Amino acid sequence: MKLYSKLAALIPTLICVLSYAQTTPPSVIEDFKPSELNQPGQEYPMVNSQGYARFRIVAPAADSVKVSLGLGGRGGTRLTKGADGVWTGTTEGPMDEGFHYYHINIDGGTFNDPGTLNYYGSTRWESGIEIPAHDKDFYALRNVPHGNVQQVLFPSPTTNTSRRAFVYTPPGYEKDSKKKYPVLYLQHGWGEDETAWSNQGHANLIMDNLIADKKIEPFIIVMTYGMTNQMRFGGGLRSFKVDTFQTVLVDELIPFIDANFRTIGKQSHRAMAGLSMGGMETHSITLNKPDVFAYYALLSGGTYTPEEIKDKSKVKLVFLSCGSKERPDGIKNAATALTGAGYNAVSFVSDNTAHEFLTWRRSLYQLAPLLFKDK
Repeated sequence: MKLYSKLAALIPTLICVLSYAQTTPPSVIEDFKPSELNQPGQEYPMVNSQGYARFRIVAPAADSVKVSLGLGGRGGTRLTKGADGVWTGTTEGPMDEGFHYYHINIDGGTFNDPGTLNYYGSTRWESGIEIPAHDKDFYALRNVPHGNVQQVLFPSPTTNTSRRAFVYTPPGYEKDSKKKYPVLYLQHGWGEDETAWSNQGHANLIMDNLIADKKIEPFIIVMTYGMTNQMRFGGGLRSFKVDTFQTVLVDELIPFIDANFRTIGKQSHRAMAGLSMGGMETHSITLNKPDVFAYYALLSGGTYTPEEIKDKSKVKLVFLSCGSKERPDGIKNAATALTGAGYNAVSFVSDNTAHEFLTWRRSLYQLAPLLFKDK
């Protein structure tokens, strides 16, 4: 009994020790290297092999400096001021692999980090940092034939202006003047623009690598700005109106692309996909215009139900994806319901990612080989 009493007395202490061990973050390995997105010659920000990020900001007159990281970036990181007036700090824990937006808060003001490149996201040009992913080879810049991403301006009577799009044409497009290609219309998310899929998403590199590995037949990708002057969010995404953009896309951009590029201008060879808000646009437009697109893909952008698709015969593929830190069960269940109703439906869940670009890079990598094929 005395031994039992002694063990019982030790239990609270053991629990505290175990709890502390479970919640204490791992020791930070000092193998930091400059982020691959840094400005030329800039050492900071840095990342280490565990996924921690370290920042350095020169602001000798400041009273407080904080790094505000985007989704998947572990929240904010307060920096500490040194005797030399330089502020430094390391994230409290590892960040998700892949790309993250962030900015610097200095005494309440918002600034970009002068050490890194800028990317349009969160409705402004933000700083960017890349945490190397274990599977990064599929979007890496490899020594393979490369396609081109070119800017085009197309007339838009609906918005009374010329609008911009970026068009990816695969390797060899310029050499064979007779070959025609299917087209994927690929939309960005809220707060981003038509540069996002190339700059943050590496869509062109993903395509180049898939083509070089003979995993897909080449196709064209078109990326355009998904907002118009007439569009306002108002009460949030539920009140979002897609009508004007639908007209821009279907009645203005697609005819322009078909007239100026060697496309197979048929519904059977046309796909639409989008991430987040772009997925919501894809959902609405594909349902409204079943004679325009045959392949539908929502990347962290919701789901379809069998009841809302009017003509099953016109749909060749429904692709649904998200990160494992989002709502994967909803994606899987929706795909199962669609499959049960006779649709060619595929779901994909990106492991250990949230609402962020590694989720969408991986999604495009999984989607591309499924496009422009029959069941």
